[in-house]
Amino acid sequence: METYSLLREFADSWMLLALFTFFMGVIVFVMRPGSTKTYDKVADIPFRHEDKPAAKSSDAKEA
Repeated sequence: METYSLLREFADSWMLLALFTFFMGVIVFVMRPGSTKTYDKVADIPFRHEDKPAAKSSDAKEA
């Protein structure tokens, strides 16, 4: 059996199953209970300092 045929057969069967399982795992992980609070915080990052600029960090050196 040629290498191409062997790899093609593997990709069409077991790799397809493995990638589908990984995809479903990611979907379940994202939709799990309790994750809404985390995603709401992350979604608000661009608007965190809407009224005033962010405070200067003590680590930043002034030029």
